[in-house]
Amino acid sequence: MISTDIAIIGAGPCGLFTVFEAGLLKLKCHLIDALPQVGGQLSEIYPKKPIYDIPGYPSILAGELVDNLMEQIAPFNPTFSLAQRAESIEKTDDDQYIITTNKGEKIKAPVIAIAGGLGSFEPRKPPIEGLSKYEDKGLYYMIRDPEQFRDQKILIAGGGDSALDWTIELADIAAELTLIHRRSSFRGALDSVEKVKSLSESGKISMITEAQAVGVLGNEKLEAVNVKMKNGESLNIKVDSFIPLFGLTPKLGPIADWGLNIERSAIEVDTYDYSTNVKGVYAIGDINTYPGKLKLILCGFHEATLMVQSAFKLIYPDQKLSFKYTTVTGVSGFNN
Repeated sequence: MISTDIAIIGAGPCGLFTVFEAGLLKLKCHLIDALPQVGGQLSEIYPKKPIYDIPGYPSILAGELVDNLMEQIAPFNPTFSLAQRAESIEKTDDDQYIITTNKGEKIKAPVIAIAGGLGSFEPRKPPIEGLSKYEDKGLYYMIRDPEQFRDQKILIAGGGDSALDWTIELADIAAELTLIHRRSSFRGALDSVEKVKSLSESGKISMITEAQAVGVLGNEKLEAVNVKMKNGESLNIKVDSFIPLFGLTPKLGPIADWGLNIERSAIEVDTYDYSTNVKGVYAIGDINTYPGKLKLILCGFHEATLMVQSAFKLIYPDQKLSFKYTTVTGVSGFNN
């Protein structure tokens, strides 16, 4: 059995940053993640996608952010159970928890921090007949390496941040790029919307609104997508790759059966310290919900910071917590 101070479920950016904040308070962490590598969605879905809202970085690749987080927490020697799903928890007589994974590994800790992002997830797929036979044969729901699409004719469908961001990113890589969206307005960040409109006006990309993909054509691989307009007209767009980006469907998995208060597949928390209704169990990042919640990495970092302060008081109720600035003391002085 593995014993630690904080058992972190989820090794995405929020889970990794929790290790740093806990390390400053000399708390040990063990991370559990169903994926075979750290980084969560950043590593699994879009490692080459630039992120623009990390303080101090005008732009940073998702994979690079993960590498930086791992370098930042290295002095605190976290341990990991990767490619394992947290299956169940039980309370012990000494007021701790034992997490059992789907592979039978057991982790004991007085505090559990659920940082599972969206939980387990799968892409939302458009209801187009015969679509599945083209998966990985010209049809892609996720982009891991933009270079895969260099000099291709690309059709992106969607109106959210992911569709807009990838349109901007692939505009300089594709031979031809078309963005279609079923509405005339977009749901993404205003800056991204303006950039996409500018690309369209300059002729760098084609943008078709009030239209949606209704059919796919091709033999061994996808060759064209049938697009229907709001006015009833339709056209076949020849493509090398069709990328529908309609978001992810989150599923909490076994966590949903742990007695936590759940609202729309998210865990309700108290914003004082991001604690759940179960003492000693916290939830941070995209997996939690509260009034005014924003699903941003930097918000998850803030939640992790306050959560760790509360966890220390729970683990050591008789010790006075003396918060110190790393700008004054440096991180090396906190090494375990």
